[in-house]
Amino acid sequence: MQKDFLKRKIVFFVLLLLCVMPANSTVYAGAPLTQNPKQGSAGLQGTIPTPPPDTAATIAVPVNGASFNHNPIKVSGLCTEGLLVKVFSNNVFVGSALCPHGSYSLQIDLFEGRNDLIARIFDALDQPGPDSNKVTVTYHNIQFDNLGVKPLTLSSIYALRGAEPGAELTWPIIISGGTSPYALSVDWGDGKPASLQSEQFPGTVTIKHVYDTAGSYVVTIKATDKNGQTAFLQLVGRANGAVTQSNERSDGLVATVTNVVWIPAAISIPLIISTFWLGRRYEITALRKRLEHPEEK
Repeated sequence: MQKDFLKRKIVFFVLLLLCVMPANSTVYAGAPLTQNPKQGSAGLQGTIPTPPPDTAATIAVPVNGASFNHNPIKVSGLCTEGLLVKVFSNNVFVGSALCPHGSYSLQIDLFEGRNDLIARIFDALDQPGPDSNKVTVTYHNIQFDNLGVKPLTLSSIYALRGAEPGAELTWPIIISGGTSPYALSVDWGDGKPASLQSEQFPGTVTIKHVYDTAGSYVVTIKATDKNGQTAFLQLVGRANGAVTQSNERSDGLVATVTNVVWIPAAISIPLIISTFWLGRRYEITALRKRLEHPEEK
């Protein structure tokens, strides 16, 4: 009887100890991180094909028939959450944005005259979805009517471009029109100061940046020519990888943060105590009954 009681008491205290463990504890693995791939090993990477998106984005702003005498303008609407939205004017790519919460918004430059705008969503495999509703607007640049030069424009063959955190991301950008030389200002969206560079001739130029933290960022590029004419292009930059709670220490060990949910533990404590009390009470009652009636088994 005493042995059973002792066992039950030990189980009780073990369960109680498990319930009152700290909500956050740090566990250090004893071995350093293994660098992959190892020498002499081979890795395989594949893509599982999936159907392309079947729901079209929409353009709610601007409205059909609107006229503008300034650049850039805002384009926004609805889209499928998590996908990339590319906006085209007269079938020319003019900007991109992510769709984080079922809607998107970005700034684009219009071409002189008529602009037929559509938005198109793309999945992670760069498969396009259906075209959005077409919105037709017009643009007239009254500031440079008498200069006799072509409008300054920025474009790129990439709507989204990425690199590993800490590695250099390069992005080709096309400058056309306007009057050289050109000044480029690039806000990479990660809080660092905008990068500045000067270009003497139109054509393809390369902008560069290093992201420190994994994530997706709004890249805003602005060009200004000799006469003060400006062009604007918004894109999506990405630092590959996922943000986690695991961190590598300086000694090469892995520190992992373990979260323990308190609510189930708080509920379990009174249940364990009551179960232990009822078991103890039953044990005393059974012992008393056996002493009073020794002839019963």
